[in-house]
Amino acid sequence: MTRVRPATLVPTVLLLAALTAAVAALLHGGARGSAFLAGYAAAWVLFAAAVMGLRRVPGRAVVPLVLAGAVAVTASGLVAAPRTSTDSFRYAWDGRVQAAGISPYDHAPADPALAGLRDPWLFPGAAVCAREDPDLAPVHDGGCTRINRPTVHTVYPPVAEGWFLLVHTVSPAASRHKALQAGGALLSLAVTGLLVAVLRRRGVVWRAALWAWCPAVPVEGVDNAHVDVLAVLFAVAALVVVARRRVAGGVLLGLAVAAKLLPVLLVPGALSRVRRPRTAFAVLAPAAATVMALYLPYVLLSRGSVLGYLGGYAREEGYDDASAGGRYDLLRLALPDAWALPASMAALAALAVAVWWRGRPEHPWSGALVTVGCAFLLLTPGYSWYALLLVALVALDGRWEWLGVALAGAVAYLAPEATTAAYGAAAAAVCGGRWIRRRTAGPAPAPARRPLAHPGRA
Repeated sequence: MTRVRPATLVPTVLLLAALTAAVAALLHGGARGSAFLAGYAAAWVLFAAAVMGLRRVPGRAVVPLVLAGAVAVTASGLVAAPRTSTDSFRYAWDGRVQAAGISPYDHAPADPALAGLRDPWLFPGAAVCAREDPDLAPVHDGGCTRINRPTVHTVYPPVAEGWFLLVHTVSPAASRHKALQAGGALLSLAVTGLLVAVLRRRGVVWRAALWAWCPAVPVEGVDNAHVDVLAVLFAVAALVVVARRRVAGGVLLGLAVAAKLLPVLLVPGALSRVRRPRTAFAVLAPAAATVMALYLPYVLLSRGSVLGYLGGYAREEGYDDASAGGRYDLLRLALPDAWALPASMAALAALAVAVWWRGRPEHPWSGALVTVGCAFLLLTPGYSWYALLLVALVALDGRWEWLGVALAGAVAYLAPEATTAAYGAAAAAVCGGRWIRRRTAGPAPAPARRPLAHPGRA
């Protein structure tokens, strides 16, 4: 039996320890904005070095090291309260509202009708409200809340709302943000386990570290407890099974979309080279039926629209009007603002058709990665947690250069003035990676010749 040489393990273990310590120190410290971004970028450098070191570790030690590193890096997200986002406070509120038998879509948090559900954690007293804290939002009765956008209805789909209710139900009364963070950690580790199981069979298990050790996971998935991790879990499962089990893949895809709407971009990849309408229907019908079935209880319980603030959110973020700034930054370098939205939609439609027509049915995540990554480059979103889906797709596919798009999202969120430069650099990295791969891959193998038919069976 071949022994694992310590010299091959020690550098990677030390880099993992440094990465874990760096993320924990960053989250436990008081840095904000560009200062936080500098620490976050340093963690990404350690992450890249640790993954490079993993490539030199003997095969039999890779799985234990990936899993041990996943536990350590994920746990670093539990050291502090949410640092760069207040979304989890809305999650906790939505869970509390549902536990009281009220639809989360019917009332905004500031609505006096729900005043009986308020507590000092989510709705602090006058002394706390008097502080100039950017994380506190005023409410109309003179108080304040830690919930962002307290005067608008929730925007989250039904699977997300079910998750909020589940976490609220099983959590101790005084758990506050820790319950959602612990839930995010468990979901993150579940994604790691699924990736290890899939990639181990393909002989590239080291790629699971591209998710398991990525700083975006402890920062956005655990510390900020973004529900995107739940969508990622369903999305990865859907892409893994959809080629062989169309109905199951469709159901899982529906669950992913009903957790966070972004996974709808996976549809072209999931249908790679599907030509028969019946086969496409076997995926799309279960997906649509799953989404509708999950929305139905909320439709029956709610007095108003279950879409909540979705339209208002799109307007607020400037997706409907490029002149508002922040979105479509790369397109606006070459096109008038008025053209950015139709141009991006046309480009995404053409890309979806190309992925569907020419994708790799045995690797549906390859087309999904291109679709999701290009959508980010076209829309230039300003929220870093959206890219958790992209990180998981990179782990499945292996084209590491797309991770630059995920890092660009963090720059756009923490230093908005650098959004164009960040996404421009990410696009250059993607193009450079593609060029390098084409140069190093060599000529494509000649297609196999079909054998001649038997003379008696022509």
